[in-house]
Amino acid sequence: MTDLTFEVHGSSERLTLRDYSVVIAGFTGRNQAEVQHHIDELVAIGVPAPESVPSFYPVDSALATSAAEVDVEGGNTSGEVEPVLIRHEGRLYLTVGSDHTDRDIERDSIALSKAACPKPLGGTVLPLPDDFDWDAVTASCTVDGKLYQKGTLASLRIPTDVLAIYDEKSGNADGDLIMFGGTLPLLDGEFVPGTTWQISLGLPGGVELTHTYKAVRARS
Repeated sequence: MTDLTFEVHGSSERLTLRDYSVVIAGFTGRNQAEVQHHIDELVAIGVPAPESVPSFYPVDSALATSAAEVDVEGGNTSGEVEPVLIRHEGRLYLTVGSDHTDRDIERDSIALSKAACPKPLGGTVLPLPDDFDWDAVTASCTVDGKLYQKGTLASLRIPTDVLAIYDEKSGNADGDLIMFGGTLPLLDGEFVPGTTWQISLGLPGGVELTHTYKAVRARS
């Protein structure tokens, strides 16, 4: 397992994760009718329906990275902006991440498609206050300079609530963890297998958590 180190916003502190799990939360939309509509759309193109809503997909911890460049195996992969909760020694932090996914593999298995790609993370984390206003957070993603996603987290279940569901299901509410909390609809409704991804969370008070990375096809 690779150590992950983050800058803590507003301080000189650094946070280092050494023994941690990584899980991707899926189908976390707040409007359940819209979630079901999205599931129906995926089923129509051959993607299997999830076993539960929300769904949780544990992945190899080594996939989490703050690198500026990541290797991908397939030619049809894409990212998406997500709020990411980090639990370290019982304290919660927030950063931005991208659930980069292989869209070809996804048609056979959502779990395998998520396990096939690195999971980029921003290098700065924000200690999460108890009264954090999740609905005021904006999220955006551009791919190769084109706006791909934009909206607020008001369309998602509150990430700390999703984490509580996961903790109950997994039976482990104490260990260090990275949880990707779900994403917004695509502006054009279609996945784009781009190269340069810019992801951002705009927080109340003007704080911005950002990350830019390139997805490079690995040479065989």
